[in-house]
Amino acid sequence: MDFEIKQDGKFKFIEEGEGEVLVMLHGLFGTLSNFSANINHFKKTHKVVVPILPLLDLDLLHTSVGGLQKYFNKFIEHRNYNNIHLMGNSLGGHVALVHVLKKPERIKTLILTGSSGLFENGMGDTYPKRGDKEYIRHKTSLTFYDPSLADDKLVDEVFEITNNRLKVIKIIALAKSAIRNNLGDELSHIKLPTCLIWGNNDTITPPFVAQEFNKLIVNSELHFIDKCGHAPMMEVPKEFNECLQDFLSRHRS
Repeated sequence: MDFEIKQDGKFKFIEEGEGEVLVMLHGLFGTLSNFSANINHFKKTHKVVVPILPLLDLDLLHTSVGGLQKYFNKFIEHRNYNNIHLMGNSLGGHVALVHVLKKPERIKTLILTGSSGLFENGMGDTYPKRGDKEYIRHKTSLTFYDPSLADDKLVDEVFEITNNRLKVIKIIALAKSAIRNNLGDELSHIKLPTCLIWGNNDTITPPFVAQEFNKLIVNSELHFIDKCGHAPMMEVPKEFNECLQDFLSRHRS
């Protein structure tokens, strides 16, 4: 990934291109490289912003979906971004949802892909298992329809996180926070144009989750992609980008 990581105060982020602002929020084990193909595509038409969420850097009290939302709000206020197309994958989608429910003023549209907030399968009852790299490889591969996408680099990144006791505690805190923070009763309050792009073979937030989001968010549209798991923007970037491009083109200023 050849994008410059910028720093403004305490915030680290990628910012590429010019135009309407498109913010992308990564998930619990996500990295900025998850969005490489999407940044390259959309920087031609948008100002693409990918903040590094401090998943493992907040104090334990604020290591929660709500804590991440507050951090994100401070980030967009500090950078003075407005009319934002806000996209989130997995936990990043959950943060986006909480933000839209609390502070919708700067947000123009919402894009969710494999988002938590209603239901998600975790890493299993022994999650996360320390010191067992093959276990981590297997669990990481469940993110994708094509397990070969869980390559050595990605597995090493997840293994390093899950082999650190304090990081494990924070991961568990975030995972539990996401499960507790069920938004089913609040989603009807979201009025923004919303695009749901989902893998038809997602086993972490299965297709019925997307259908429930579609039912509860009034102004939403749902698109399924076949042979695709929990991270469509990474696994099938061409199809994902085409779908998102069509949605964004219909919601230009």
